Amino acid sequence: MIDHGLVRRLRSGVAERLGDQRRRDAAAGLAPMSTEDEREYTRSLIIQVLEDHARAEIAGGRTPPSPEEEAALAGAIHSALFGVGRLQPLLDDPRVENIDINGCDQVFVSYSDGHEVLADPVADSDDELIELVQLLGAHAGLTSRPFDSANPQLDLRLPDGSRLSAVMGVCQRPSVSIRATRLGKVFLSDLVGNGTMTEEIADFLRAAVAARKNIMIAGSTNAGKTTLLRALANEIRPEERLITVERALEVGIGEFPDIHPNVVSFEERLPNSEGLGGIGLAELVRRSLRMNPSRVIVGEVLGDEIITMLNAMSQGNDGSLSTIHANSSMEVFNRISTYAIQSVERLPIEATHMLVAGALNFVVFMRRRNDFGRGGVLSRYIESIREVTGIDGRVLSSEVFALGPAGRAVAHAPIGCVADLEEHGYSPRSNGGWR
Repeated sequence: MIDHGLVRRLRSGVAERLGDQRRRDAAAGLAPMSTEDEREYTRSLIIQVLEDHARAEIAGGRTPPSPEEEAALAGAIHSALFGVGRLQPLLDDPRVENIDINGCDQVFVSYSDGHEVLADPVADSDDELIELVQLLGAHAGLTSRPFDSANPQLDLRLPDGSRLSAVMGVCQRPSVSIRATRLGKVFLSDLVGNGTMTEEIADFLRAAVAARKNIMIAGSTNAGKTTLLRALANEIRPEERLITVERALEVGIGEFPDIHPNVVSFEERLPNSEGLGGIGLAELVRRSLRMNPSRVIVGEVLGDEIITMLNAMSQGNDGSLSTIHANSSMEVFNRISTYAIQSVERLPIEATHMLVAGALNFVVFMRRRNDFGRGGVLSRYIESIREVTGIDGRVLSSEVFALGPAGRAVAHAPIGCVADLEEHGYSPRSNGGWR
């Protein structure tokens, strides 16, 4: 059992020595250490601090840590400085999907089979939990993200790709939700293997990406939208230049240069304490169009950026991908209209429908179902794929793949642009599609 109070004390000693070295380097006119060099240097400081601690224990007539205990302490100190502290064991567990923290000692962990347990505390106090989140916000993302009374909300991507959302001040205790990322480099074949989709849908989506169709992925929270987005993006040819736009970096397409060597990742920048310097998603989407993109990928549409994105899709930036929260494939059109009405442009519903009809090609809806309480398991799967076919006072669409008797989407109606897909290898008849 690790003594977390001891970890905090030793971590402070390491941080103090690291700060001293940074100041000495600056005074000597030396360039700052790279991130990797600093981590390696910190490992040597951890060894020094542990040796000092062992000598102090012996001098005080106490038993020093065993080699096994010392190794555990070293790992905990390193995690406290560069990782996620006492959350690290949970994130290292491949079975963990979600971690919901309602105060330092109310930690609910959801596993991949659908069951949930109350886990051990991740901090000794709520103040320590806030301090942990503040440390993560200072080092994750492209810019430091504050978490305090003036900035009580925080969204960021952890070093392992997991997504963290934290709030304070608007609830009785600080609340943190972490969604673990288990499929980083993911392909459509992986999603066929785990039951997310059938082979025929994978063939269809592969051809739709190659044919540069604009695709919106819809679903509820934690339905697997981002995972599917990554898989679709990995079907894009490596010579294409991709620009991603996100509130907090999480898609991670640029992390695999062997698949996508030419990627620019934009992240929303929050305003400072004076309300200045903020750069929102709508502005970033506009900026992305001036950066010579082959395709623009918007991680998640939640507001007025929808107008800019649809305009981009309809003005020659074909092959764009994005995700949106919705309860069905049909509801996506109403959700887009709601966002458009709330935008700066205050676009009326009729104009929004025209924009959607001219921009979107397909809406893919994902369903999350948890049957653990009934003896089943947690599952995510594609339930519906809808093709946008035109406009007649409203957006016209056809459900080309719909839920079948086996509980998975099957071919349901003819595809209007099937000729475009056939040019890229899709064959509905040979692949079991609509006949």
